[in-house]
Amino acid sequence: MGTRAGGRRTGPKCIAIVGPFASGKTTLLEAILARTGAIPRQSPVSSGSTVSDHSPEARAHAMSVEATFATTDFMGEQLTFVDCPGSIEFAFEAEPVLAACDLAVVVAEADEKKIPALQLIMRKLDDLGVPRILFLNKVDKAIAGVRDTLKMLQPASSVPLLLRQIPVRKDGVVIGSIDLALERAYIYREYAESEVADIPGDDKARELEARFSMLETLADHDDHLMEQLLEEIEPPKDAIFDDLSADLRAGAVTPVLIGTAEKGNGVLRLLKAIRHDAPDIEATRKRLGAPDGQTVVQVMKTIHTAHGGKLSVSRLLSGQLADAAELFLSNGDTAKVSGIYSMLGKDQSKLTSAKAGDTVALGKLDNVKTGQTLSSAKGGIRPLIALEPPQPVFAFALRPKERKDEVKMSAAIQRLAEEDPSLSLRHNQDSAETVLSGHGEMHLRVVRERLEGKNQIPIEGHAPAVPYRETIRKSAQQRGRHKKQSGGHGQFGDVVIEIKPLPRGSGFQFSDTITGGVVPKTYIQSVETGVRDYLKTGPLGFPVVDVAVNLSDGSYHAVDSSDMAFQMAAKLAMKEGMTACSPVLLEPVMKVEIVTPSDATSKIIALIPQRRGQILGYDARPDWPGWDVVEATMPQAEIGDLIIELRSATAGVASYKAAFDHMAELTGRLADEAMNANGKAA
Repeated sequence: MGTRAGGRRTGPKCIAIVGPFASGKTTLLEAILARTGAIPRQSPVSSGSTVSDHSPEARAHAMSVEATFATTDFMGEQLTFVDCPGSIEFAFEAEPVLAACDLAVVVAEADEKKIPALQLIMRKLDDLGVPRILFLNKVDKAIAGVRDTLKMLQPASSVPLLLRQIPVRKDGVVIGSIDLALERAYIYREYAESEVADIPGDDKARELEARFSMLETLADHDDHLMEQLLEEIEPPKDAIFDDLSADLRAGAVTPVLIGTAEKGNGVLRLLKAIRHDAPDIEATRKRLGAPDGQTVVQVMKTIHTAHGGKLSVSRLLSGQLADAAELFLSNGDTAKVSGIYSMLGKDQSKLTSAKAGDTVALGKLDNVKTGQTLSSAKGGIRPLIALEPPQPVFAFALRPKERKDEVKMSAAIQRLAEEDPSLSLRHNQDSAETVLSGHGEMHLRVVRERLEGKNQIPIEGHAPAVPYRETIRKSAQQRGRHKKQSGGHGQFGDVVIEIKPLPRGSGFQFSDTITGGVVPKTYIQSVETGVRDYLKTGPLGFPVVDVAVNLSDGSYHAVDSSDMAFQMAAKLAMKEGMTACSPVLLEPVMKVEIVTPSDATSKIIALIPQRRGQILGYDARPDWPGWDVVEATMPQAEIGDLIIELRSATAGVASYKAAFDHMAELTGRLADEAMNANGKAA
């Protein structure tokens, strides 16, 4: 008997279901829940009534838009499955989930276009050190053979994809599978347990070849098995199962099982593999570096329910937890549990307590956020994971249609940001806009739908304003005199200023060359204040930059001069002088770094000039086989919807980072359009 794996791991387990968009993750979860009796029957995704389709946004777009938790029992063991969204726009949902899971089931299919998306998922699992099984779905529709499919998919995985089952075909149709470890055939029956059968004679040679290939891969990590293969000794089955478990838990291989989730085929074998091979909470606790001997809770997801308030879906990494227990955050704050619940989609069942390994929802932890670590130790412990949302790639400015809803909208967005930490909200001082940023057009569309649907707040949205600036090309000298008499003290301020352009990026400089006290020192600061106030909106309608102003002359009145009079005189001088300085519009230009699959690099390079971009170069993405990095500069005005075109050209997987690079002159039609949009005539 093998001893590498140390036997089957018992106790509650948490399994993430991940995979590219439309690979069949939600369908697989439905099939699992139906097979384990958690739901009465399996519902097709098209019905809009699956466990994961509990939000109107998921139903409307026929896609998962948030992680869905479902706890069930299989052969006396508790398993919690988490259906994670497949779209890259909602991928951040999976990060806090995967970190606290014991195992991931990666759902894939024989579709070459989805390999880059699969690679993104596999890379994240590598980064987090999460073991995984690959479920090759839709085998009934696959044209290529399973082994050819694995060769196609292998570049997406950093470790060997280990084929554990091969299909049984009849008249070209997949009717079952052969388990290479058990050497047993299983004939599929729709929505029911497969029928055990002998391996068909026509498939025996194929089975022996595939089995030997599996054993060779396992032998890479087991010297005794290697010796047996070299001496042509048949290894015992229990030793093979031990190797399969040990290599899976160590992340040395990714076992591949096959099936068709839509018909419930292959689901029972997958469940048995999970039950036998998956690591337990002890391995996950060690991977995260969580201390033992105390209660440690890792928050995986925040949900705001209509009637139950805030729920923090969490994994209990160690210890015990009872209702009303007091927990501590890493900053020393306390949080008191108000209700413990088991999750099945939108439905919750109240529990009296939870134990290590359980995945439960904890009620009303108002000061707790997704990704935080809670502990029974006073003062808390260090956070076990660090959530770092990727840079937003899409944004819109929003406001409620009714002014009375402003406070309500702000509170609603705060709740949405708690549920989805990848959202970011900022107030643009220049444009007085509230700007919401996220990871794609669909991501923010769902947010808007939730504001309008769940929160009943009609919203107006538009592209955020581009922070244009203006500067000057020529110098000028101008006098500004403010004189007003209306009984009693009048107003008098008189200045002569010199306006000069500065090199790009210099900002604003003010100086004075006053001699003889023609402008008293007490009013020089007033002149600068007036100049700065004018520069907030120049002759083209935008803030002015890269300008130097020198106060060279002027005069004052002993009685009528004042701080305000000299401010007004400075503004008048600036208003008249700036028009003589050949004002010109400036637009921000960004340095853009685009990551893309290599087979789409030519498309990306072609679209950059169409957006007035300049290509700086491209190269292979370090440590990412089959990916490139394209560097370019591009006006910020062209970046607003760039992500839509990038994802369209790359089957939804390209992304980019952008950072301000420099300001550049903008003239002609585009400048006219910018000024007209800002309410200024050209």
